[in-house]
Amino acid sequence: MWRDSFRLQIFCLLMAILAIVVLVHNFFQLEHLDDDTVSGSNWITENNVQHSLSRTTKTTRKPYCGYKQQILSKREQAEQESLLAAIKWPKPSDSKIAFVQSTDPAHSDFVILKPSRFFKVGDQLEVLVRMKDFQGKPKQYGGDYLQARIHSPLLKAGATGRIVDCHNGLYKVFFTLLWPGEVKVSVSLVHPSEAIQVLLRLREERPDRVYFKSSFKSGRYSETTECNVCLPGDLPVCNFTDLYTGEPWFCYKPRKLSCASRISHAKGGYQKGLLTQEESLFFQSDVNIKRPILSSGPDSVIVKPKTFTDSSGMDRAEDPTASPSGYYYEDQWRSRTHWIHHFNKSDDITKCLQGKVIHLFGDSTIRQWFEYLTAFVPDLVEFNLGSPKNVGPFMSVDLKHNILLKFRCHGPPIRFSTVFSSELRYIANELNGIVGGRNTVIAITIWSHFSTFPVEVYIQRLRNIRRSVIQLLDRSPKTLIIIRTANVQELGPEVSLFNSDWYSFQLDSVMRKMFSGIAVHFVDAWEMSLAHYLPHNLHPKEVIVKNQIDAFLSYVCPLQT
Repeated sequence: MWRDSFRLQIFCLLMAILAIVVLVHNFFQLEHLDDDTVSGSNWITENNVQHSLSRTTKTTRKPYCGYKQQILSKREQAEQESLLAAIKWPKPSDSKIAFVQSTDPAHSDFVILKPSRFFKVGDQLEVLVRMKDFQGKPKQYGGDYLQARIHSPLLKAGATGRIVDCHNGLYKVFFTLLWPGEVKVSVSLVHPSEAIQVLLRLREERPDRVYFKSSFKSGRYSETTECNVCLPGDLPVCNFTDLYTGEPWFCYKPRKLSCASRISHAKGGYQKGLLTQEESLFFQSDVNIKRPILSSGPDSVIVKPKTFTDSSGMDRAEDPTASPSGYYYEDQWRSRTHWIHHFNKSDDITKCLQGKVIHLFGDSTIRQWFEYLTAFVPDLVEFNLGSPKNVGPFMSVDLKHNILLKFRCHGPPIRFSTVFSSELRYIANELNGIVGGRNTVIAITIWSHFSTFPVEVYIQRLRNIRRSVIQLLDRSPKTLIIIRTANVQELGPEVSLFNSDWYSFQLDSVMRKMFSGIAVHFVDAWEMSLAHYLPHNLHPKEVIVKNQIDAFLSYVCPLQT
């Protein structure tokens, strides 16, 4: 009996020693697995059991595009087809155009029709643009993307023009003359029609040209994988499609971690080698990207003031979709669709916003509003939420005047440096959580980060936001909702492939159509950036932001007329 007890003790001791050895071995493995980063292109798929709060899906086709799997009602399908038809761009009859036959802004010109005519404020000015190729031959088809404005540098005045493509190499530009004095005409070729066809191809075939990544972490072990709306290949993915909006988002599944261990989202980078050698000739900074087209005759006209004494309403327009929607005069934006009060003193802004909660949703261009207001209004103090710089969320508070100002970026795709997964919120869902009311102000912008995707992705996002906007206005009709439009920016060969003004223009056109007839207001950042004399910038300079803020606050606190 003593021997049996001794044997049992020896057995237990050996088992204890074995357990200690296994435990030490496991700790050693964990230390060497620390911070292992895995690229989506170097995965080794394992057959281990996957435990995840998110659904893991094995792709069955290439590429895996979540937006293509959306189910639309007949009404939604009809609207989508109508929107796509409205922004359909003219194509050359020949898909292969040699560079020397493409549009050359240096050979092209414009002419003011009837330049010697007597013009007065309120008249229409018509300009004819004639496009030619690098051999000096007239173009026979349209599809070039132009931008045009009138301006008076001494008066710091400017306005945009309405461009009509005649589809034969000729373009008509119509300007409304809105101030007296010498008014100059400027026309620029943003992209030749041949370049537009390349941009169209990239939008449809290469939605992955900006790629994203997410970090997954458990304890001291982490992995990083690629993410996007579309993922190529047959590797297993983590499905992060939003449960409420159906917005698709996918990441390649980490080798050893679960989908539920995702901790952050970030921009991964930009794909290179997107163009053939011939295509790259259509994207040259000093040749055919945002190059001026010169006049073959006079490039200015003299405008006389109105003859009648009371001219207070001479620049007003009945139609809220009037073109142009406004103009600059003495560096101040004058809207033609609503009265603008210029908030030059911080006290005026404080008085306007007193007792209000202001939500700013979108990208870095509306974050500029948060930064401007926080810097300009002394009593509006930013509360440190510990958020990453330039990412957010951010919050500023004026306790004395009961003002709360908040900024939050929209959900993916978003090309910010690092956003915590817990802070990835969709605007539609955020709107659903807002009670609303007369003291609630909401401003939204969403466009820049969607420029690399097929337009259907953007339409789906706007459809969800619009639904939430309508529901919010239905339950709280006095809630004020303002949409900041897209704006123009500086372009070079590389930026053009990802964030061209043409992409932005198309998305902006879709947004305006989808929100027309709804009780929302617009701040026309597009015209405000295009009509100004300062160089184009994705993040407009302070004088332009100040004018945007004036337009925004004029909706919050309208002038009593």
